[in-house]
Amino acid sequence: MQTIQILAYGRLKEKYLRDAAAEYEKRLSRFCNFSCTELEPVQLSEKASEKEIAAALEKEGQQLIKRMKGYCIAMCIEGKLMDSTALSEKLSSAGITGDSTVTFIIGSSYGLSDEVKRRADLRLSMSPMTFPHQLARVMLYEQIYRSYQIQSGGRYHK
Repeated sequence: MQTIQILAYGRLKEKYLRDAAAEYEKRLSRFCNFSCTELEPVQLSEKASEKEIAAALEKEGQQLIKRMKGYCIAMCIEGKLMDSTALSEKLSSAGITGDSTVTFIIGSSYGLSDEVKRRADLRLSMSPMTFPHQLARVMLYEQIYRSYQIQSGGRYHK
């Protein structure tokens, strides 16, 4: 069984988002070993300089690199756009090529370090639109679930 690991900075604060995430985690348990590790972002001042932001991203990146396993997908705005079927194929092919673990990486509000993006096997964007981090995480859970439904020929995708 494939392992899906999410590494995400920040916590789901709103109850309705935690409930949605829990529902998808339950649904995903039929298809994969699913886990989400919530990491604490580096605290920055309200008017952080570019230098402070770069240092924070570097520190967060070091934490992520230690935890990255298998086929790594960095979620970032400049990443590749793909539809649900293509994501399903990507997850399926990762398993076929020997990567039984797929790690999705969600950075803090300032994004991901360049090093994390370089080490990732794929940079993926959900949309050119901007979404709140917490909502984007639930959307990612849903897309992973949809991917497994596509692979299994389930009716959910239709």
